[in-house]
Amino acid sequence: MTNAEAWNYAIGIIKVDGLEPTEDFKEYIEKEKRGEITIEDAKRYLDKKYKMKETENA
Repeated sequence: MTNAEAWNYAIGIIKVDGLEPTEDFKEYIEKEKRGEITIEDAKRYLDKKYKMKETENA
């Protein structure tokens, strides 16, 4: 499976649940497909964007 096919498969799985990747994440996907960034860059992006913030009282 190529990198592009893997991303297309992953997006298809997301859409089955009625969800759609954000436009900025779609751009990240396209950059990774073109080799402009690595999968690790995409993981860091997701971690930064979606990491749950710890509460001060927790």
